[in-house]
Amino acid sequence: MAATSLELGIVLPAFLAGLLVLATHVPLGLQVLARGIVFIDLAIAQVAGLGVIVADGFGWEPQGWRVQVAACLAALLGALLLTWTDKRWPEVQEALIGVLFVVAASAALLMLANNPHGGEHLKDLLVGQILWVSPASLVPVAAIYATILLLWFTLRARLGRIGFYLLFAVAVTASVQLVGVYLVFASLIVPALAARGHGTRHQLAIAYAVGVGGYAAGIVASALFDLPTGPVIVCALTLLFIAVARRDVRTEEKESPQRHKDTKP
Repeated sequence: MAATSLELGIVLPAFLAGLLVLATHVPLGLQVLARGIVFIDLAIAQVAGLGVIVADGFGWEPQGWRVQVAACLAALLGALLLTWTDKRWPEVQEALIGVLFVVAASAALLMLANNPHGGEHLKDLLVGQILWVSPASLVPVAAIYATILLLWFTLRARLGRIGFYLLFAVAVTASVQLVGVYLVFASLIVPALAARGHGTRHQLAIAYAVGVGGYAAGIVASALFDLPTGPVIVCALTLLFIAVARRDVRTEEKESPQRHKDTKP
């Protein structure tokens, strides 16, 4: 393949964007998995995307501050709604999250129905354009993520339900405009799944390793073979998760006979 496919000016900002997304999404994803609300990220990301589409309907600049505010407000409203439903109907919270996702997705499709570029807008929202992020666009995102991480690791025990949902909404809003809905979901859930079953001390390290490896492999493969970057990264993350899961299964199988021996009288 052409050497220019791996030009650092394109690949490096994309990889940095991936690292920024993983910085917040790995710890939040572990929490999402622990709470059993796996599809919250899809729902909030879709609601944030709906905010972007509404802003686009007003003719606002795609990268302008008004679009960012519209996306963030939409995501925060979605988070507040889910906080309320979690208090009122906790036993069906996952189902209500799914309803919010499908309603937001349907509303987005309806708003784009008469837009000649609607299909392109929808693809950008779902798949993202991580390979074309600029270094300058990463600076405000890095500041937002740093604030989220500071709050998460210092005040997590005191955030409560509403604090978690609001922090989650802000993180997802920033991410969905960088990498798209699919990668937001994969970045939250796949590394967390890979780390599931490991001790608390090792979960973060394993999840971050899977995330970083998946983004690196996906970006390089995408550039070399001229494939859509977002879907390639999703596949790379999933393959790494499968590799880690198979290794864990083998380790358990090796340890099981020994455990059986140790329990014999």
